[in-house]
Amino acid sequence: MDTGTGEAGGPEIAGTPTGQGRIILAATPIGNVGDASSRLVELLSTADIIAAEDTRRLHRLVQALGVTVSGRVISYHEHNEATKTVELLELVRSGKTILMVSDAGMPAVSDPGFRLVEGAVEAGLTVTAVPGPSAVLTALALSGLPTDRFTFEGFLPRKAGERSARLAELHDERRTMVFFEAPHRLEPMLRALHERFGPARRAAVCRELTKTYEEVLRGSLQELLQWAEGNEVRGEIAVVVAGAPAKEPGRPEDNVAAVNELVSQGIRLKEAVAAVAEEARVSKRELYSAVLAAR
Repeated sequence: MDTGTGEAGGPEIAGTPTGQGRIILAATPIGNVGDASSRLVELLSTADIIAAEDTRRLHRLVQALGVTVSGRVISYHEHNEATKTVELLELVRSGKTILMVSDAGMPAVSDPGFRLVEGAVEAGLTVTAVPGPSAVLTALALSGLPTDRFTFEGFLPRKAGERSARLAELHDERRTMVFFEAPHRLEPMLRALHERFGPARRAAVCRELTKTYEEVLRGSLQELLQWAEGNEVRGEIAVVVAGAPAKEPGRPEDNVAAVNELVSQGIRLKEAVAAVAEEARVSKRELYSAVLAAR
């Protein structure tokens, strides 16, 4: 295992070797500028380099915080990540501290930053983080849906066919799912969720989190789709969807055909029964008896 410490088997440490710079991923407010941490404020004023997804948004943020930037500002976004990553890693090697910020929330989570972290890890350079606001966790916490296990799915594909294929993969997902979506695509997204998961599945649409017009709508996919159809939705959107309900155990006799299909493929009867029983969550003994009785 690559520990990043030079000690086999040890944990990865965020400490910085003497003479070497470091990369700091810093979470920025997702709406309310008052959520900026004191560490973020300090680093914005002291970092050697600030790699920003949008330099104009960075300028507005530091202006709102009353911060004077002393370091160099570099534009770092999805269209120049490949080339800029090489440049930034060289700056870290030369001893510079680079502060990475995205438009909102934590860099590298559905935002630029992953390539930089990946490159730093491969090069043995130090990466640490200043945690803070997260649209994913805020939406999850406000949704009223189970939070003990969840998955972040980001933006669904724009094309209907690709979106349908992705949702098919998530059809049996038991964990609560968190998505991002653009306001003008919310209605077709909710329609696709409605078609794949059914009208009764519980969900929440979280809009403009932490901002003046924050809104969280909770209900069935049917209710949320009807709301989206009748409203001009604006702002930044997170959609939280309940996971699939647990499957009810089937009856042994309902699975006889599946066992016979495996046997016809050359699998021994006992092995076929065991495989089907585990998948269908039925008793192996009862399924075996049902197969023999059907013969």
